Amino acid sequence: MTGFNLLPWRDERRRERHRQFKSLLGLAAALGLVMMLAVFVYNQRLLARQRERQQLLMSEIALLDARIGEIRTLRERLAVLTARRDAVQSLQRARTVPVRFLDELTSRVPQGVMLKSMQQAGRITLTGFAQSGARVSDLLRVLAGLPSASSPELVEIKSSKFGQGHDTKSVFEFSIAMEAPGYAQEAR
Repeated sequence: MTGFNLLPWRDERRRERHRQFKSLLGLAAALGLVMMLAVFVYNQRLLARQRERQQLLMSEIALLDARIGEIRTLRERLAVLTARRDAVQSLQRARTVPVRFLDELTSRVPQGVMLKSMQQAGRITLTGFAQSGARVSDLLRVLAGLPSASSPELVEIKSSKFGQGHDTKSVFEFSIAMEAPGYAQEAR
């Protein structure tokens, strides 16, 4: 039998497979690059959307911060107005207290006591004359019993002369201090 030489055919077939392998390898590399590019583009779109969302959130947060600032200023204004209203109400409640205090004081001053002056500078200071030390004690009891006065204290008492010439009498000059009537008591 005649021998056939299949080597050129095998070489040709091997070259064809090698060429197909290279083309498939190139096609796979191209497909891999296309897939990488597609994944890259997809990720970039996701990042762009995320940035848009983040930008939207940041702008909304800025709007909310502005609204919170407005709310804070409104609350501060409300607190100021409430304080003013409370002060006006306190003054309204307390406006009759000094009048009641003076009315009660004039009607309850014991016999033998004469008030010379009354000053108010945080506390009320009453100065006057009394026929005896007992009359000063009576005045202190009366002042302690007044609903619009509180904690009367005898600051000073001394013997003195009242009048001139033949009408001069020996009296006790006194000074009494007490809490100012009004605002603190009425506000309660």
